Amino acid sequence: MFYTDFTYESDGFADFHLKLIRPANLHRVWRRQVTCSLNDESPFSPLPSDQAFAVFESLLNWSIYTTTYSYLIIHGATVERNGFAAILPAPPGSGKSTLCAALVSRGWRLLTDELTLVSPASGLISALARPISLKNNSIDVLQAYAPQEVFGPKIYNTIKGTIAHMRPPSDSVARMHDAAVPGWLIFPKYQAGASTTVTPLPKGQAFMRLSSGLVNYPVLGAQGFEALTRLIDQTDCFNFTYSNLDEAIAWFGALQPPCRDAVER
Repeated sequence: MFYTDFTYESDGFADFHLKLIRPANLHRVWRRQVTCSLNDESPFSPLPSDQAFAVFESLLNWSIYTTTYSYLIIHGATVERNGFAAILPAPPGSGKSTLCAALVSRGWRLLTDELTLVSPASGLISALARPISLKNNSIDVLQAYAPQEVFGPKIYNTIKGTIAHMRPPSDSVARMHDAAVPGWLIFPKYQAGASTTVTPLPKGQAFMRLSSGLVNYPVLGAQGFEALTRLIDQTDCFNFTYSNLDEAIAWFGALQPPCRDAVER
C-alpha cells in the first residue's frame, strides 16, 4: 500500500536489485526470519519476518548512501513549498521525522524523510518521496494529528524500537522529477513541554554542524566542499526547538524565501 502511486518498469536498467528471502532452514517454519540482499550480497543479518518491511526500507537507504556519489547526501528530511525546500538535518531521536510528517500532512511536499540529495552541479535538491518512518511515541502522535493519512501497522522490537510508516502523498510521488531550490536549513529538536524556540544560526556554525554529519562528504572531496558551501550560502539557517506541532506548523507557514541575491549566488 505504501508504493501504490509509484510507476513500475518491467524492462530496462535498474540501479539496485533488492531481495527479501525466507531462509531455507528451520527458521522457515520456526521463528520465521527474512534475509535481505543487495545485488546478491547480504549486508544485514537475518531478522524476524514480521520486520520485513522495515528491513526493506533500511536496505533501500543503505543502497543509496553506500553507492550514490553523484549527489551530496545529507542525513535529514526535506519538505518543499512554492519551489523552496526546508532541509531538516538531525540525528535519530530529534523529532525530524515527526515534524516532517506533520508538515506533509498540512500541505508541504515531501522530498525525503531520510536522505536529502543535493546536486553538486545545479545545487538543487532531488525528490526521493518514500514512506516516512515514525518511531515509538511519534506513531500515536501522528495518527492522532493526521488521521487522514495512511499508516502501516506497528513493527515491534526493531533495533530502533517500534516503527510504523506513513504513506507519501500521491502528489509528492507524482512530482518525483521536480527538483527544489534550497531555501532553509533548520536543525530541529523535539523537547517535551518546550515552547517553540527559533534562533538564527550563523552560516559558519551551520557549515560545521552539517559537514560533520554528511554521508559521503569525504568521498566527493573538493566537489563536496563547493556543493556544501553553495548550499549554506543559499539558505537561511536556524536552530528550531519544539513540542507543539500546531505551533511548529504555524512557524513554518510564515517562513519567507531567502533573499534573491543569496539564491542567485
